[in-house]
Amino acid sequence: MSDQDVTTESWPEDAEVIDTISVIRTKRDGGELSDAQIDWVIDRYAAEHRDVVDEQMSALLMAILIRGMSRREIARWTQAMVDTGRRMDFTRLRRDGQQLTTVDKHSTGGVGDKITLPLAPLVASYGVAVPQLSGRGLGHTGGTLDKLESIAGWRADVGPDEMVDQLERVGAVICAAGRDLAPADRRLYALRDVTATVESIPLLASSIMSKKIAEGTGALILDVKFGSGAFLKTEQLSRELAETMVELGESAGVTTRALLTDMNTPLGLTAGNALEVAESVEVLAGGGPDDVVQLTVALAREMLDAAGLGEVDPAVNLANGKAMDVWRAMVAAQGGDPDAPLPVADHTDTVTAEHSGVVVGLDAWDVGIAAWRLGAGRAVPGAAVQAEAGVTIHAKPGDRVRRGDPLFTLHTQTAERFAPARAALRAAVTVGDAPGEPAPLIVDRVTVGA
Repeated sequence: MSDQDVTTESWPEDAEVIDTISVIRTKRDGGELSDAQIDWVIDRYAAEHRDVVDEQMSALLMAILIRGMSRREIARWTQAMVDTGRRMDFTRLRRDGQQLTTVDKHSTGGVGDKITLPLAPLVASYGVAVPQLSGRGLGHTGGTLDKLESIAGWRADVGPDEMVDQLERVGAVICAAGRDLAPADRRLYALRDVTATVESIPLLASSIMSKKIAEGTGALILDVKFGSGAFLKTEQLSRELAETMVELGESAGVTTRALLTDMNTPLGLTAGNALEVAESVEVLAGGGPDDVVQLTVALAREMLDAAGLGEVDPAVNLANGKAMDVWRAMVAAQGGDPDAPLPVADHTDTVTAEHSGVVVGLDAWDVGIAAWRLGAGRAVPGAAVQAEAGVTIHAKPGDRVRRGDPLFTLHTQTAERFAPARAALRAAVTVGDAPGEPAPLIVDRVTVGA
């Protein structure tokens, strides 16, 4: 569309004249987009209107990546995306005649990040409703829905009325977001993925928060990760993202807090779909790796506090089996069999230590790439994943190993995947003479005005 194509004869004299090229030019030159420009371009793109085509939106996304956005622009961009679809309403949730409080959690993604699986039933075991809308993995980070689909019969698609019923009966639901929830983000996410604009803080924040605001939850706790296995590599960038999202949530009336967490090392001892489900069940049974338990309990504490239950110790319901009871009910409510054996890979291979000493580093990115190459992840949206594929980790930072000890077990249905997975792990483990100072898993807590 050219500047000559813009017609104004039916517009009021004081109306802002908007066309796609002028919007791109404004941001390209470092200017701020007006509310009207943002509303117009998001609405037209979401509706697949010929006024805003992919090539033009790609140019605008790159201009935003380079030039940035003010907080006002980000807030308006987020709201414009929310307005392209429906907003869910959980105010009618009742149990025993009492309104249920809703709280959700979102993670920016990482390697071995299975926290949603034990977290949702744990929080729900205290009488709080957890409507957890989750996604699928792409690249080196795993998807919650892919993991749960390792369970026989479990389904991700839950309708709005069914979701309300499950929340009232069980207390938790983990499912796919409906297509009418911030539909503009669906188109923009796909475009960002193929235009190298994923890492833009304004676009990341608005993508995440548009869906969470549209979800209609009363409170939201964010797990914002940094490090080699995260989308954002530095603590500074992750802090900026956390602060932006907390402000967006609070401005939209959602109680929002964030934890900054380290993703330089994988979470837990597994990366892969069925492997991570098994590890999550261990946590719900009162065991599991210390770091997974620590982060699960910390996020649960934040969620329960945001829901008004500040005096509760979430570790209690992990120990007494109440969280496990909710997990079983939640899986069964979505067609799954909590007692069914999880899929096991036909082929395994072991990677051993080449040197003796103490593990001082374990790179999350390398482990994530290995799991992806084994079949646990996908390169393009919609591709199939192997439920059985992934990596079991036998040594983490601080552990002592001897030459020949197992470092990783690789799992896959297709043995030819072992060679590229081994290549990814070639430099994943650093062995030294003495243990270094362990890095804290939870680095900081971000709240509005903090």
